[in-house]
Amino acid sequence: MTPPSTTRPALADLRADLAGLTIYDDAPSLRMHSRDFFWFSPVLKPDLEGKQADLIILPRDREEVARVASACARHKVPLTVRGGGTGNYGQAVPLEGGVVLNLTRLNRVVWARRGAGRFEAGANLLDIDKALWPQGQELRMHPSTRAQATIGGFVAGGAAGAGSCTWGQIDNLGAVTALQVMTVEAEPRIIELRGRDILKVMHAYGVNGIITEVEAPLAPAHDWAERIATFETLKAAAAFGQAFTECDAIAKKLVSIHDPGIAPYLRRLAPYLGQNKAFAILMVSEPQGDELDRLIAEMGGAITFARGADEARAAAFGEHRDRGAPGPLYEYTWNHTTLHALKVDPAITYLQLRFPPGRNLELLDWAEETFREDVIFHIEFQRRQGRVYHSSLPLVRFTTAERLHEIMRLAEEAGIQASNPHTWVLNNAGWKRTDAPQPEFKRLADPLGLMNPGKLLGWEADARAAAE
Repeated sequence: MTPPSTTRPALADLRADLAGLTIYDDAPSLRMHSRDFFWFSPVLKPDLEGKQADLIILPRDREEVARVASACARHKVPLTVRGGGTGNYGQAVPLEGGVVLNLTRLNRVVWARRGAGRFEAGANLLDIDKALWPQGQELRMHPSTRAQATIGGFVAGGAAGAGSCTWGQIDNLGAVTALQVMTVEAEPRIIELRGRDILKVMHAYGVNGIITEVEAPLAPAHDWAERIATFETLKAAAAFGQAFTECDAIAKKLVSIHDPGIAPYLRRLAPYLGQNKAFAILMVSEPQGDELDRLIAEMGGAITFARGADEARAAAFGEHRDRGAPGPLYEYTWNHTTLHALKVDPAITYLQLRFPPGRNLELLDWAEETFREDVIFHIEFQRRQGRVYHSSLPLVRFTTAERLHEIMRLAEEAGIQASNPHTWVLNNAGWKRTDAPQPEFKRLADPLGLMNPGKLLGWEADARAAAE
């Protein structure tokens, strides 16, 4: 069931129904709120550039969200939900116009107690951690876009980040304990999802319900110190990353390993990266920093940058006192590495690869040699189902879309899982897909097919079949 083209009378009627809400339709606002980081991809950029909403609406509370959902359903206007807009595949780009619903004003901590918290979906991840810090708690993980991303957006479009070396990914059982979802109908309903039902809307790009609240476990807030260490080769640095992540007795939040070829793109870190050296970017609990330092030395590394927890927290919380110091080190890892590289060389793009546990270092050696002319690796260590492995968002010297697909095909044939970041279609997203019945839940939560249309293949056929 494809939503009808949005007409001016429908928009006028919808706007009249929503009198009193914050609504923008000026050109700068439409452009700003209709974009995410799809431009990381030279494949997506020409197709998504210029796609934008007809109206931007910023509700202040759940009641205003319900008014928008109801009006869109009654007037059959497409609806795209967004938070901080830090996704990379056009998740937040409205392909068919209509309304972009920006939830960043739904930003309250609903409640927080020891070990768990509940938050409105538009709450910024950094602001959540600032609010939790006096309680001695923090979110278990966050993406490198912590300063911009929202917790609802992280659930709807993210996967992992700083903290994943200890806690895994957000789709792991127990990483999110509950989601409150609103349907898009004339009379919107609230649905509470728990357990494996959460997967029905997790990483679904907001195609099947408006996430309004997120409940998640919390971790004790450590004093996270930072380190940069250099190594002679990527192989040596990766072996260290594996060993450090496997040190269960050392509390850690980030284990990010970089090929020497990454260094020219991280200009702010240049004084600490040496010449033709691989390097590790690390976060460790400050009382255990000496143990980390000993492990680095034992494995042939050299510490080139060390920042204590107070200074690291000040950098992350925007309380910098040393203007010459780099920002929080996690902002040079994960897909922030791609952002820094694009500032230096606009021809750079990236891929998403997952190296299986047990063979991850062996396959990294193979991939480094096989793709030497195209790919520059940095790897992010994680835990999953109790095993250590790494994923990668490697930089790629872009030539053609065909070459990107060839690299992914060769990686898959070797045993490396690839997830295609050069498509906005949820079904084409590789290993980020879940086994949850997302189309089936869409029929329940979005019966008119208005939510983020064009992102879920097969929905139209399924909807017609269901209606027969």
